[in-house]
Amino acid sequence: MLPAEAMSKGLELARELFETIGRDSFDGSGFARAAYGPGEELAHDRVAAAAAALGMRIERDAARNTWMTLEGEDRDGPPLVIGSHLDAVPNGGNYDGLAGVLAGLACAAAFRHAAVEPIRSLSVLAIRAEESAWFGAQHVGSRALLGTLSDGVLDTARRVDSGRTLREHMIEAGADMVPIGQGRPLRDPAGIAAFLELHIEQGPVLTRADAPLGIVTGIRGNRRCRRIRCQGESGHSGTLERADRHDAVLAVCDLITTMEAFWDEVAADGEDLVMTFGKLSTNAATHSVTTVPGEVELSFDARSHSPDVLAHVENRLHAEMDRVAASRGVAFDHDPFTGDPPIAMNAGMRKLLERGSTQLGIPAISISSGAGHDAGDFAMAGVPSAMIFVRSENGSHNPDEHMAFNDFAEGVRLVSWFVEEFQQTAGPW
Repeated sequence: MLPAEAMSKGLELARELFETIGRDSFDGSGFARAAYGPGEELAHDRVAAAAAALGMRIERDAARNTWMTLEGEDRDGPPLVIGSHLDAVPNGGNYDGLAGVLAGLACAAAFRHAAVEPIRSLSVLAIRAEESAWFGAQHVGSRALLGTLSDGVLDTARRVDSGRTLREHMIEAGADMVPIGQGRPLRDPAGIAAFLELHIEQGPVLTRADAPLGIVTGIRGNRRCRRIRCQGESGHSGTLERADRHDAVLAVCDLITTMEAFWDEVAADGEDLVMTFGKLSTNAATHSVTTVPGEVELSFDARSHSPDVLAHVENRLHAEMDRVAASRGVAFDHDPFTGDPPIAMNAGMRKLLERGSTQLGIPAISISSGAGHDAGDFAMAGVPSAMIFVRSENGSHNPDEHMAFNDFAEGVRLVSWFVEEFQQTAGPW
């Protein structure tokens, strides 16, 4: 066990960085850390400076992810990586992503202050552009790192505030687009011993359970469509009888209510599913209070731990669009459906975290993740991966995110215990 005084020094560093990064990226409403933007760059510079002051080796890879490495006795062996992202959604909070990077730095600082050299090198990784809210492409930094970023998004994905492409923003940030465009891994996944990510929970489960920490069992997969369009026929609201209408709003309402009933069926069968229709809008330029709406656009997102359920949901949605189109005289078209498979966290790492929480006397429950995380991409690339959730009131993706520092401190204690134990454990993972 690392000495309490060393742990205290690591937590002091984390508290200071939470405060200064939060203060200097606050825009008066939320925390302005746009993917490949100045706020995200500020956060990367601050954590890199803190790591350099600890004597850690600092590197930026081609995607401008920041690697901060505390060298171990075995400098040639694969490092254990602790990390998360530093961007925040528009009008977001201060803890989503940042907590994971600062947990890794607090752990490294504790080792440094205890004058203990880990057996295996420890890399703290600050990842770029995890949030899909900016470019409509999630986990850009980790996927570029692992060679799984689709080349197509570089010139088609545009940042919501600037309208400029992902490629343009990455180049402006200093990224080397040659290996990224070729889909080459920036680090060999086989050269990473394991990946551990601490993250705020983003939901109410830990708060309801009165538990400061959760050990993540897996991450839900998803199927989504960013744009579905229902094309009906506009007309005068006072002169068109019901039988003569091709109302796009009523058609979409029919689709949504039918899919909600389907959701009830899936839940009754005991299957895992959450489903969201969003971005519902008529055309403001043509629709009015006296116009039968002729066009509606919407988005769709379904998530589940079961790939079979996800396939069933997508098939059912297509079937219901066909039914509604035929019965109401409308037409549907849509962008391609995209998705990620459900991902299980590494069983051996989970067991080690469970043992650690018991030995340290920290209440921790098993919990699944409804949201995607960088850890899922590392797991998909074959890197043994695990996650710790920290209780967070008020959810996430809003300026009122709240994480009690004592809960974060418990998370750092578990991370540090895990690092010490992992150093001495051969696996297999």
